[in-house]
This record gives sequence, C-alpha cells and structure tokens, in this order.
Amino acid sequence: MNHGPVVVGIDQGTTGTTVLVLDQHLAILGRGYCEIPQSYPQPGQVEHDPEAIWQSVLTAFAQARAQSGALEIAAIGITNQRETTVLWDRATGKPVAPAIVWQDRRTAKMCDRLRAEGLEPLVRERTGLLLDPYFSASKIAWLLENTPDLRRRAEAGEIAFGTVDSWLMWRFSQGQFHLTDVSNASRTLLLDLHALQWNPEMCRIFGVPAALLPKVGPTSGRLAVTRAAGEIPEGIALAAAAGDQQAALFGQQCLRAGDAKCTFGTGSFLLMNVGPRPVLSRHRLLGTVAWQTAAGTVWALEGSAFVSGALIQWLRDGLGIIQKAADSEGLAASVPDDGGVTIVPALAGLGAPHWRSEARGAILGLTRGTRAAHIARAALQAIALQTVDLVHAMEQDSGRSLTALRVDGGTTANNLLMQIQADLLGADIIRPAQVELTAVGAARLAAEGVGLDIHPQDATADSAATIFHPRMPARERDRILVCWREAIAKA
Repeated sequence: MNHGPVVVGIDQGTTGTTVLVLDQHLAILGRGYCEIPQSYPQPGQVEHDPEAIWQSVLTAFAQARAQSGALEIAAIGITNQRETTVLWDRATGKPVAPAIVWQDRRTAKMCDRLRAEGLEPLVRERTGLLLDPYFSASKIAWLLENTPDLRRRAEAGEIAFGTVDSWLMWRFSQGQFHLTDVSNASRTLLLDLHALQWNPEMCRIFGVPAALLPKVGPTSGRLAVTRAAGEIPEGIALAAAAGDQQAALFGQQCLRAGDAKCTFGTGSFLLMNVGPRPVLSRHRLLGTVAWQTAAGTVWALEGSAFVSGALIQWLRDGLGIIQKAADSEGLAASVPDDGGVTIVPALAGLGAPHWRSEARGAILGLTRGTRAAHIARAALQAIALQTVDLVHAMEQDSGRSLTALRVDGGTTANNLLMQIQADLLGADIIRPAQVELTAVGAARLAAEGVGLDIHPQDATADSAATIFHPRMPARERDRILVCWREAIAKA
C-alpha cells in the first residue's frame, strides 16, 4: 500500500521515549519505545543522563522505522517532559552535568528565599508561573553554582542550556540548531509570557547568563533540519516542538477557547485553552503558552495534581490491598459508595490550586465497618476531586463554564474512575479511542508545520470516543464535596 509521506511523533517522557510513525490519516504504521533510567542521588533529587535520553530516542526511532518500512518522512515533531534542565558544552556537544528532572525539589530553599524577598508577584506577572522548584530557572542556577567553573564558562558563551526539546534538536541537527519553542520556554520562569521573549529581569533574579539561552521560536514550522545518524535520514524537517501537556491539548483537538483536557498519569495535568491572550490566574494556577503556529499564538491555563495514578500504585505497593493497578476498579466497584471514607492524596504535598508543600496525606472517616473496598473507592474519588478543584478554579479565572472534559493517559483505562469523574464534575468525560495523543499531537503540529494535510481516521474522532455522562444524585455529590473540603483543611 502506498501511504504517501508520513510524519513522526516523538514523545520523550520522564520514564521513556515513544516514537510513532503516522500516515496522513493518523493511522499508526510503526511504534517504538525505550525506557530511560532514573537516578535519585539524594532524597528529593531526580536526575537523568542526557546521553541516555538521546540514545532512547535513537532506539525507539529505529524500532518504529523498522515496523513502518522505509517510507518518506515529511516531518518530525518532538514533544517532551517539560522543565527538565540540560546543560552541555557547545564545542563538544557533551553534557556537563546530569539533567535535573522536573520532579526534583533540591532548589526549594532558593525559591523560598526569593519568595521571602517579595518577588513572587513580579515573577507571576512576568511569567505566569509561581516560584517553585518545578520550573527550570532555579535548576540552571543550582547547576551553575554547584558545578566547578561552570558559571565562568556559561558567561563566556561556552555552555548551552536547553529543556529536552532543545537538547534533542541540537542532537538531531548535530549542533546546527540551538532553539526552543514558546511552549517549553514558558515553563522556565525566564520567558516573558506577554512578549514571548527571554526576560532580562528574570535572568538577573535567577543569575542565568543570557549566553546560555536558546533562540525562542514557534511550536510549529520548519524549525530545524536533521543530519544523518543511525536510522535518522539526512535533511528531514524538525517541524514541531512542544511541551508534552501542550502537545496533548493539541492532540485532543482542544482548539477553541474553553476546550480542556486532563492527562491522568502518575499525576494529573489539566489544561484549558484560553484563546489568543494570556490569562493570569487569581487562584494560583499557571499561565502558559499552549502553542504558536502560522495561525497565531494560543495561551492556556494549567493546573496539576501531583498524585493521581501514583495513589493507585500506593494502594498496591504501600497498603498491599491490590495486586496490580487494574484491580482497583473491581475492588472499588464491589461497594456502592465510599462508606464515609475520604482520602487526601498529599503524598508529595498538594499541587494547584492549593500549593501546600507541607500538606500530608490523610484517610478520614474510618469506622469498624470500613473495608479495603471503601478505601479503594475513596482513592478513586480523591483522584477525581483534585480535578474538580482545578476545573472550578479555571472556570473562575477564564469566565468560561466547562461542559465536557477530554481525557487521556494510562489511568483513564479505569472506567469506574472516569464515571466518578463525570459524576463529581457534573460534566461529560470524553475518552478518545486513540490513547497516545501526546505523540499524535506532536505529529499533527509537525504536519501543520510543513503544510501536510491531515485527514484523521475514526480512531481520533469523537464518533469512536467513550463518553461518560454524569448520573450521581446532586445530594450525594454535595456530600462528597463537603467531606473533601473539610479533609483538605485538615491535611
């Protein structure tokens, strides 16, 4: 069969890299996956080897190409774990330190100090973000202060900084291109969210030399060009780069203001398209760039819950009440309700809109009649309730009411969780048949970047989606929400 030109979507994630080869109908012709090792040198620290990241891309790319055959590649799109920070030598292309991963908390004291100096309102106004170790700027500062001679070399222009998209484009082009896109740049605490340029004042606050920084470009377009390496052909357009959550928003076709999606993985990431102007949150959500294409720039509001799928893993590994994650659905479904149990999943503090790093997990409402099934059901409700908090904050910030929420990620395979989410949110939950929407989003952006027409098949259309409609009585929903608010206050 003649498929015509194909596009490649590369999803470089925290635990591994997925590569998809897709035709113009977004049918998957080839798939590759390669895990990357995690390193935890000290409590609160998470690192990756940048070379291992690159090798995982090469391996997964070769697997996908072997499955699909030697088809003509029209474009490559990259999407990536955001905020993860890589520094490398411009002359040799070699990393000068391990990559500090987005989950890493080693710079908490630095952020606390800047907050105590009263800088957070300025940071929020300029960047749309909060002072938190999550973002890249404090990670760069830490590396410059704790790697011998690195600050001098950075100021001399010998060192390059990049989030993972920059690192990969550098490697794909063998050092010909040092750039990032606006969606990734907006996660660094260094980009002016309004001007979409590096902000000198933010660079001064964090002590980041301008010589380190990549050029900021659009999300979609002819950004860079490959050099031949392994299975990577010469001269292919690198036509998209996007943070993973923004790529999922695009892959979910949330193209109108008010459209929203939630990715359920280890944590939950909720993004709402807010249209052609940035919105600064009054509820400690994040303002971020969604994407920039030839059609213009779109901004988003974002909120994240640190623990969602990780709570189910804790039921398995911590409490031992299930043997595998999928068992949580059957166990929770074996009881009609939570038996009065409420769980606050603050196993790593509370994310948006609470932002309480000191909060600790709690299980409330236990009685002699509480069974493992009640705890399992309360855990699913806790995952959904965090999303409810985020949606309500976004509705207030954006002035838009949400009637449906599109979802993706591994945890969405739990049908009971999706029904609970619809019930507690009071809105339809739409789960597309195509689940690898982050890589698909990168591929769609790349296709748009080279002017390739895409005609999706049914697997990416709503006609093939599973829709969960709310059916919980209002009285029961109100009871659960009251218990949740009381429990959050005690965590």
